[in-house]
Amino acid sequence: MSQDPWFQNYDATCRLAQEIAENIHERNRLQRTGGNPAKFNMSLRASLQKLKQQIDQLRETLLRAASSRRIMQSESDRRQNLVDDLITREKQLNATFRGDVTEQESSRSTLMTGAGVQGAPANPWLIDEPEETRGLGFREIKQQQQCIIEAQDAGLDALAAVISRQKQMGQEIGNELDEQNEIIDDLTQLVDKTDGRIRNESRRVQLVETKSSSCGMLVVIVLLLIAIVVVAVWPTS
Repeated sequence: MSQDPWFQNYDATCRLAQEIAENIHERNRLQRTGGNPAKFNMSLRASLQKLKQQIDQLRETLLRAASSRRIMQSESDRRQNLVDDLITREKQLNATFRGDVTEQESSRSTLMTGAGVQGAPANPWLIDEPEETRGLGFREIKQQQQCIIEAQDAGLDALAAVISRQKQMGQEIGNELDEQNEIIDDLTQLVDKTDGRIRNESRRVQLVETKSSSCGMLVVIVLLLIAIVVVAVWPTS
């Protein structure tokens, strides 16, 4: 059975809110390390505007469904509580983006949002929270994330070393190929010169053979003429 489209939009809005929170955290980390957060700020403004639009769309869709009685009143109330939680979260994210509140204060408020709503998750931002972080405090989660980041950095350093070695090997192979190409070029030139010499010598041999044949025929003709003259002048008895 397919999920209600309203909850599909709700889940997408929750994911967008979580993504915004992560980007704000990354923006703040970049600021602390002296980086330029201009691109993050531009992207975050657009994402916050999109979040507000999606929340407004959820609220309008819920109002139409409730007024047309397509859902029961209890379900309408439950969904309204979810929308209210989203509105609160959107305000917290805007305040965190502007720097009015810290990330830790925003996270603490988020953990308390929806705690007393019947049928609603105590923390709609942690619906897909993995077992590794479930039950951990903010500081513990931050330490765990730091360990993960350090492990990823170590993996990236190892990958960079492998890529550097492969680049060096590629350069050495390229140099070797260049040397081999130079040797091949020299051999090609030598073969071309040798082939030219062979052709010249072949033409000379043919010329000599032709001249030799012509001289032989001339000698034979002369000898025949001499023989004819001798026979003609020889006295007969």
